[in-house]
Amino acid sequence: MVIYDSVQKKRVKFTPINKDEVKIYVCGPTVYDDAHLGHARSAIAFDLLRRVFCELGFKVTFVKNFTDIDDKIINKIKDSGKSLKEITEFYIKRYKDEMHQLGVKDADIEPKATESIEDIVRFIEALLEKDIAYKTKDTIYFDTSKDKKYLSLSHMQIDDAKARVEGDEQKRDPKDFALWKFKKEGEPSFNAPFGEGRPGWHIECSAMIEKHLANSGEYQIDIHAGGADLLFPHHENEASQTRCKSNQELAKYWMHNGFVTIDGEKMSKSLGNSFFLKDALKVYDGEILRFYLLSSHYRANFNFNEEDLQSSKKRLDKIYRLKKRVFVAKSGSASKEFKESMLEALSEDLNISKALSLVDEMVSKANENLDLNPKDKALKAQISANIGFLEPLLGVGAKNPYEYFQIGISKEEKEEIEKLIEMRNSAKKEKNYALADKIRDELKSKNIAIMDTPSGTVWERVI
Repeated sequence: MVIYDSVQKKRVKFTPINKDEVKIYVCGPTVYDDAHLGHARSAIAFDLLRRVFCELGFKVTFVKNFTDIDDKIINKIKDSGKSLKEITEFYIKRYKDEMHQLGVKDADIEPKATESIEDIVRFIEALLEKDIAYKTKDTIYFDTSKDKKYLSLSHMQIDDAKARVEGDEQKRDPKDFALWKFKKEGEPSFNAPFGEGRPGWHIECSAMIEKHLANSGEYQIDIHAGGADLLFPHHENEASQTRCKSNQELAKYWMHNGFVTIDGEKMSKSLGNSFFLKDALKVYDGEILRFYLLSSHYRANFNFNEEDLQSSKKRLDKIYRLKKRVFVAKSGSASKEFKESMLEALSEDLNISKALSLVDEMVSKANENLDLNPKDKALKAQISANIGFLEPLLGVGAKNPYEYFQIGISKEEKEEIEKLIEMRNSAKKEKNYALADKIRDELKSKNIAIMDTPSGTVWERVI
């Protein structure tokens, strides 16, 4: 397995800390609003990473957190009048529901900041004892001057780093960052020996990693991942505070996915062009969105547009059209060559372009072979198994192919179609073939194609 390490800025061979085991931590969402396509892109990218490691035979422990206490959440409380729990539980549930629609698996462990307060407090206490953190009137700050390796992760220049962080005259240095913010009137707070308050953003991830994943030795975990926008200051600060507290590097490798743009503009609420995932899922099936977002290399910036999405859907359609041709085939074994070539491609820093070209090639050859040998049961069984291999590896291809081609049809339309099919079946039983043909023609006028199979009549929309 070769991956691109953001710190070394090059592709490197992945060597696990512990043989045949990999521990991965991915920064999850701050749950104050609906997820957008940027969240979806990151989730799908590292869901793929996890799947590849599993298929390669690694024991994978995958952790993704939820930031459920934050300035943005507090503002939401003030604006909505709802409680912290009401807001965060609502958006966590919605996030998970939408991720499930995208075929993103739940993490093995999904810690929340509010459920990790004791661990965060102990972490801060250790930094205070080492004189690496200091208290001001309303905040406990991390003293970045105590870390000689600060900025070694992002390679940010000092002046640029100062310009990127929030100013506060109480700081010793502009680069210093908040570990704990003391209680303000009307805001949620938690008890701590050094003063009631709430954690800063960066500290939660270090505390969660230490609790749920940390190895002893030079590195706590194998891979830390997240969006490219998190490299500085979030990941830089995580790495620094862990380094100073535990004398360990937080992660052996760092991986970052690229930005999502919409027709060329970087997604940003400030620009007013944030594309909420809930809106996309109203128009497109989750698997179609997944396949589209998966189709570009995870490190590349992704320009979301309708034309490319439709092209991606047509590519996925071909997989399902092939699946339809072998749908009633008995299960078989996937081609060893196909499996090995797919894993080899994805072991090259998740080379999805190469992997999908192999899928295209498999689909094309399978159709050619089926045209030549339409009754070859062994051939059909292997093709079916090849398609089946795509589900655990890429997270696509698991649907009933006939139901796949019914995507986008309303419940009312489906009921009407099913009623017409039932009427046709009754007419056939009564040997009223004229009526049966008339109903078939009516369905055809609605772009509905039907097929009689041993297990019943199946249908799809043909466009």
